[in-house]
Amino acid sequence: MRGITSKEAKTKEKANKRSAFTVIDLFAGAGGLSEGLREAGFRALYANEIVRSYSETYTLNHPETAIDQRDIRTVDAKAIREQLGIERGELDLIAGGPPCQGFSINAPVRSNEDARNHLFRDYLRFVDEFYPRAVLIENVPGLVSFEGGMTLQAILTELGNHGYQSDVRILYAPHYGVPQTRWRTIIIGLRGGQEVHAFPEPAYEAPIRVNFTSSFDGRNIVALPGEVELPRFISVKDAIDDLPELINGEAGAEIKHYRTTPQNNFQKAMRASSKGVVNHEAARLSKINMDRLSHIPHGGNWTDIPVGLLPKGMQRARRSDHTKRYGRVNPDGLASTILTKCDPHWGAYFHYSQDRTFTVREAARIQTFPDTFQFTGSRAEQYEQVGNAVPPLLAAEIGRSLAAALEADQKDLKKVV
Repeated sequence: MRGITSKEAKTKEKANKRSAFTVIDLFAGAGGLSEGLREAGFRALYANEIVRSYSETYTLNHPETAIDQRDIRTVDAKAIREQLGIERGELDLIAGGPPCQGFSINAPVRSNEDARNHLFRDYLRFVDEFYPRAVLIENVPGLVSFEGGMTLQAILTELGNHGYQSDVRILYAPHYGVPQTRWRTIIIGLRGGQEVHAFPEPAYEAPIRVNFTSSFDGRNIVALPGEVELPRFISVKDAIDDLPELINGEAGAEIKHYRTTPQNNFQKAMRASSKGVVNHEAARLSKINMDRLSHIPHGGNWTDIPVGLLPKGMQRARRSDHTKRYGRVNPDGLASTILTKCDPHWGAYFHYSQDRTFTVREAARIQTFPDTFQFTGSRAEQYEQVGNAVPPLLAAEIGRSLAAALEADQKDLKKVV
């Protein structure tokens, strides 16, 4: 794993000076957050990601960004800032998804796993060194209830200690055009006490089921649609129906032709500048799983499978349990949350009309990665990269709201000057 050279950093920083806003992405993964922020007008000058397969995918899709594969705990934030050639306070945004669940202001580090949870301190080191105009943190909804809300409060307090007025919302991805039941906790901080009005408003209606703590500091923090009538959510079929048909276990050509012309605006957007379909190979299901699948209708699950075909551990399960396992997705509904494996034992990952599980490309479409975004590594690594990513379309909506807040702040500053 390598760091970045001064020459490389300055060359890439100079190339990025054309953009309206600058960002560095910490705990960057395969680049879903950076991809969405790029769509919103941000340019990533630097990204840090320790997992090799993730950083290689990031590099392939963001060649203009200096990617650092070192353990962030060993990285000198001041050296990075100087290598990028930017002054303290000049950067617009630090974004990322640091592990936060073990963070508290005063708690000592007790173990390696505990140390990983204290990586938020390294995020703060970069915030302190760069002093950007805004900070963006994404995490799971469970962060809100972790340790009775004390962890989230500690994060907001610490951001305040570093000079940021911050706030938190839980966003539902389908409200922003993502065709899956995915929730994310988003923290935004603005420098200098500026009140935070930087969370995007829902753009689509979608059915919701809140099964986590949704209140913090005495208020509901789930962002919900207003009274204005909104268009219906993007369905799974809307998202992937133009992709090539495959049979169980089929690999085919590395680059495949689309099955149809774009059928809607979502498909048109995903296909922009694409020369064909990549990362689209069907995993091979065992005979027993193919037999199970033959009994499952659209929207069905393991309860449709004859008891004798079920795994032994599920033969004794209550019919109301594990309702998404061995699920065949409803084409007109939302997909289950894309996880790090499209394994039928984990959830509803059977294709609605083809007897197989989702391909990496279909999972990426459901996560709203454009078709030009290519994933590297083994197929298992590719699924993991997709499942761990921030949906780019959600990131883009957050980015646009942040950009509007930063532009408003610039105008206010000019009036004062």
